[in-house]
Amino acid sequence: MKKLLAAVLLVLPLCSFGGTVQVQGVRMWPAPDNTRLVLDISGPTEYRLFDLENPARIVIDLKNTRLASTLKQPRSDDRLLRRIRSGVRHGTDLRVVLDLRAKVKYKSFLLKPNEKYGYRLVIDVYPLASRAPRAVKTTPEAPQRPRDLVIAIDPGHGGEDPGARGYSGVYEKDVVLAIAKRLAKLVEREPGMRPLLIRDGDYYVSLRERTRRARRHKADFYISIHADSFHDRRVRGMSVYALSPNGASDEAARWLAEKENASDLIGGVSLEDKDDLLASVLLDLSQTATIEASLSAGSEVLRHMRRLGKLHKHTVQQARFVVLKSPDIPSILVETAFISNPRDERNLRNPRYQQALAKALLAGIRGYFTKNPPPGTYFASIRRHVIARGDTLSRLAKRYHVSLSALREANGLKDDRLRVGQVLHIPVGNES
Repeated sequence: MKKLLAAVLLVLPLCSFGGTVQVQGVRMWPAPDNTRLVLDISGPTEYRLFDLENPARIVIDLKNTRLASTLKQPRSDDRLLRRIRSGVRHGTDLRVVLDLRAKVKYKSFLLKPNEKYGYRLVIDVYPLASRAPRAVKTTPEAPQRPRDLVIAIDPGHGGEDPGARGYSGVYEKDVVLAIAKRLAKLVEREPGMRPLLIRDGDYYVSLRERTRRARRHKADFYISIHADSFHDRRVRGMSVYALSPNGASDEAARWLAEKENASDLIGGVSLEDKDDLLASVLLDLSQTATIEASLSAGSEVLRHMRRLGKLHKHTVQQARFVVLKSPDIPSILVETAFISNPRDERNLRNPRYQQALAKALLAGIRGYFTKNPPPGTYFASIRRHVIARGDTLSRLAKRYHVSLSALREANGLKDDRLRVGQVLHIPVGNES
């Protein structure tokens, strides 16, 4: 069994609090590829972590510590943890035992208090063999068939990281997950697209791991969904962000430093065998194109979101968000509303508004890929036309050599009225 930690860890001095430390509760978040367990403790303490076999278990010994409440048990669907039990050791210490379903690898760390929680002992448990997120379709496509676009949908926060808290107490992590799931269902039904949910439940995923998952599954687009917050409750509205040039420069330096040990690809080209100058040029070209694509996609999304209500920012903003730093995936971060504003929060909690917002996000993504279809995709294989000022149905029929009746039928049109920005499907094999 792999041991990532099996020694006494003195994180902070016991004398800073004095007296016996209490374990006030335990929280758990089973995720597709790990389970995070958090012991809420009243102060810093010495602890020792080790594993045993036959049966498989992890033992946590906490010095001068006692249990203040009954330990919560793992969920029945937790595929790593079977049971948690505890007992007194040497009269003053506490032993917590995690009974496992199989051998695991693990790590632990102690966190200082923040604005939401006190001291926490965190134990991350991983299976010896990881598996892909549940949201990924794994059915192979037939040869020569145009591939689907992979849309990575990332609801922010999760697990012990609740994000911002709304006026009525609702958490950001919950409303953005609800919106992300609605968007995933819409993408699932959209011809030529399939969704990849970065998290599909209430658990934490690190920022770097979010982008790694998108890249592992060859995502064509990445959208991170959040809800903004501000101390002034009057502030409200929606915003869209892309990566800033400074953020791209920071990421380029990190990639260059790791290129010898990485098999990551930039636009399909490995950096592993390139000198620093060439690698730097390749990164710069890739990131510049990706940022431009992100800004274009963000503008499309913002245009459709505008119909739902107030915008906080009327143009796509740029910032150094870590989750936007994939050099080869157009990526945007959407602040759906200010959860700190009572009106915005009511909207975010409303299923109808969540669905309308998900439809607006999909419309923006669809609009971007209609204008910029990647080669070999379904979107590149079909004919579409985005209505511009001056277009008429009769002119388009002549341009594409199809009949008016075929155009109307393919797009469900009851008359010949068109609006700027409308997308028409151009049928094949119906020449006039």
